Amino acid sequence: MSEELIMEAQPKPKKPNWLRVKLPIGEEYKHVRQIVDTHKLHTICESGNCPNMGECWGEGTATFMILGNICTRSCGFCAVATGRPLAVDWQEPKRVAEAIHLMNVKHAVVTSVDRDELKDGGSIIWYNTIKAIRELNPQTTLETLIPDFKAQEENIQRIIDAAPDVVSHNIETVERLTRHVRIQAKYWRSMETLRFLKKGGMRTKSGIMLGLGETKEEVIQTMQDLKDSAVDVITIGQYLQPTPKHLPVQRYVHPSEFAELREIGYQMGLDYVESGPLVRSSYHSDRHVHPGLGRKSWEKANELKALNAAKNN
Repeated sequence: MSEELIMEAQPKPKKPNWLRVKLPIGEEYKHVRQIVDTHKLHTICESGNCPNMGECWGEGTATFMILGNICTRSCGFCAVATGRPLAVDWQEPKRVAEAIHLMNVKHAVVTSVDRDELKDGGSIIWYNTIKAIRELNPQTTLETLIPDFKAQEENIQRIIDAAPDVVSHNIETVERLTRHVRIQAKYWRSMETLRFLKKGGMRTKSGIMLGLGETKEEVIQTMQDLKDSAVDVITIGQYLQPTPKHLPVQRYVHPSEFAELREIGYQMGLDYVESGPLVRSSYHSDRHVHPGLGRKSWEKANELKALNAAKNN
């Protein structure tokens, strides 16, 4: 029996209490919604059915998705529509920059669909968007969550030349499951993209989803592969099935396992490890800009644990 049939045959696990989130409410949420709608912008918060949308929008932040909302790839986990994208909108960089200005955000995140049908993979729009944001919002820190651009160096170099504060590219899952989960993507091609970004001087970041059938050993190996690719920040979160047509959840990972992986990541020497059931790539991403912040917090927590243990003994 194939791996895919085995996955489908397993009973659906019950969603645990720790994955419950609050519904989006509040004036700031309404304000962000109005700006996004008025400027005809796309957000991965909506297109990706992110469970943290209420919290993030309530704080006046959102992750903007450029190059349309139709992707040329058909990943088994992603809620973004797949198909033939519309023509490139060359005015989009200006609109995104203006929206960030109106929202008065201190930290912005920009991502995009894959545009494999374009010779430049969409990298020119990416460059223009970063530059537009910088010009209109010089005090705003910026993270870019980019596609792999098929590891084509000319296209990746445009991101490096635009110089965002953080460049993220998600590995998403372990090597064994990549062909099933990401389909058109390649595990080591993503690692190559991340290595090229680091070589260009970028602060790099990647994310992993749990609950798709991976083993603990495979997750740790993926973390080590990212560390070997000089990635600075890793996010680890629970996969949630966006619709019945997408890959089913194999299991819900307990918060204690996420805590253990965080500890392992710091022991590996990673600079920042964000690990928890509701963690997504852009969740609390303003913290990921600052080198040493995560590691210092981890070291301080361990010192307090040691002190308390000594007192109790």
